[in-house]
Amino acid sequence: MRYPASEKLEIIRLVENSHLSARRTPQKLGIPRSTFNRWYDRFLADGFDGLEDRRPRPNRVWNRVPNEVRDQIIELALNEPELSPREPAVTFTDTKGYFVSESSVYRLLKAHNLITSPAFIIIKAADEFHDKTTAPNQLWQTDFTYLKVIGWGWFYLSTVLDDFSRYIVARKLCATMKAGDVTDTLTMALQASDRDSARVVQRPRLLSDNGPSYVSSDLAEWLSGKGMEHTRGALCHPQTQGKIERWHRP
Repeated sequence: MRYPASEKLEIIRLVENSHLSARRTPQKLGIPRSTFNRWYDRFLADGFDGLEDRRPRPNRVWNRVPNEVRDQIIELALNEPELSPREPAVTFTDTKGYFVSESSVYRLLKAHNLITSPAFIIIKAADEFHDKTTAPNQLWQTDFTYLKVIGWGWFYLSTVLDDFSRYIVARKLCATMKAGDVTDTLTMALQASDRDSARVVQRPRLLSDNGPSYVSSDLAEWLSGKGMEHTRGALCHPQTQGKIERWHRP
């Protein structure tokens, strides 16, 4: 148990004014004699401040970045201010052959006030599409929704919705939300709309959010092979996926 300095001082005063011996009084208080002696020696040497907790600190940090390396990192950041906080770590490792973690570089640059704010470009999303669909199978929206089966677990419904007619072209109940589940649902949609076998001038354009399965290279490669374009919605803009989100709403 750790005692604050004020309680340590009260215990010392109790022992000094007690009619019992300096050995028995701490024993009655449940404090080991060696602990009390250490407190008393520190109190005689440094007064009340000597009773404050002294948390052990290592004399030397084994993985501390050497001062000469720290100076070189700071010099690199000053010479190339356009680099992001993580890029100096990679650049320094490649050019100097000395590995320094990104977190160490970030803390070093932050301590020297060398972390610059990114140049944000603010783009306001519109309330509706500028170029609206005029016929079926021009734009397909796709998304996953979560279904929990009590006593069993989670399932995920992959859906493809036609933007013009709001008709559900295809849907598939999946155990995961991987790119393969997306391509399986799109394959069903192409077959159901005869867009996979018939010769068409333009394949449907796909609209999705920025989920992991939709930004994967596997999906991009599959869409390229099918001649389909892919548009991902604006971040934190629910109107982009509004139609399929309303259909998924319970």
